[in-house]
Amino acid sequence: MPYLSRIRINPLRAESRTLLSSPRAMHAAVQGGLPGLPEQDRTLWRLDADNPHRPHLFVLTTDKPDWTHLVEQAGWPGADGEHYAVRDYAPLLQQLAPGRSFAFRLTANPVQNTNRPDKPTARQQARIEAGDRRSFRLGHRTAAAQLNWFLTRTQRWGFDIPAAPHLDATHDTNGEPPRDIRITTRQRRSFGKGPSTAKEAHVVMHSVTFEGSLRITDPALLTERLLAGIGPSKAYGCGLLTLAPLPERA
Repeated sequence: MPYLSRIRINPLRAESRTLLSSPRAMHAAVQGGLPGLPEQDRTLWRLDADNPHRPHLFVLTTDKPDWTHLVEQAGWPGADGEHYAVRDYAPLLQQLAPGRSFAFRLTANPVQNTNRPDKPTARQQARIEAGDRRSFRLGHRTAAAQLNWFLTRTQRWGFDIPAAPHLDATHDTNGEPPRDIRITTRQRRSFGKGPSTAKEAHVVMHSVTFEGSLRITDPALLTERLLAGIGPSKAYGCGLLTLAPLPERA
């Protein structure tokens, strides 16, 4: 049974600063809240820092978690209020039906596979010269390419993006009428996979947060993406798509 959790993070604590600056450290902290062997549990997580003074960590797990350690290390353990909330995800999944609309948020790592990078690094050039035929996975770096990556994949994810009811929505790359989607955050992250400082042990990703509204076309496909995530770098805070009821419009 899937569970969606929301945990409050105190950004002023030393442990919090480590978690907020290192996707690898945050991944380890998330795995620490799960019963059993962490590698057997499929988890998705996302850090929302709309309010930098009170960022929230969202985590989707297959088993019911316990976030006591995160509250003690990176929250407000002695304060009043709800430190974390764990909700059964099944009721939301049961609401999915063709034609229904929801507000959404997704932080993803838009990538492309190519055999010929425009500006290969030294390691990539060495692979090319050695005759390595494997493709390279490269991150999209411009907002236009990142948006196009999203919009050209919605059908396989079980939804589409309706026309925008307001004028400040982002136009797609084909010049079509604006759709109800916005890029709210773009960030290049570079960090080590482990204690090694070798370049081979580093991860470089271009994470992008998309927001807007979606209309369901295939509930089964959407359920699969909600539970399994979207795109690569899921261990590092990408891939978690969340839905919310749309606000009432006057």
